Amino acid sequence: MAIFAPRAVVLYVDNVEISTDFYRQALAKEPLETFDGFVVFGLTEQFTVGLQARNSIDPAAVGAPGSVELSMSYATRNEVDHLHEAWRRLEFTIVLEPTELEFGYTFVATDPDGHRLRVCATDAAGLS
Repeated sequence: MAIFAPRAVVLYVDNVEISTDFYRQALAKEPLETFDGFVVFGLTEQFTVGLQARNSIDPAAVGAPGSVELSMSYATRNEVDHLHEAWRRLEFTIVLEPTELEFGYTFVATDPDGHRLRVCATDAAGLS
């Protein structure tokens, strides 16, 4: 039996070029592959994020941006503050300033389509 083990997430976007520029800055790297209406960025050696033109996906996308988030959950507090400052300087939309929540110290930004990007220093003690 095949095991379902996702290695990618695809975000549906209105403008692939604008989203590619955003993620180039957010990830500080170039795409791994670029196609007409689709771009792939490596997040880790084993996980990618794709940017797919919303108007060319079949079946048509029905979800709204902002209902799912990409999360970097094992940052340090210093990394949270550093990335927040870097993204603020890039004029990214910050929808939650750095704050302490039940699960850790975090902030949330959004991409041009409203997809959420969370950076969090999570207290993972006892999660194993």
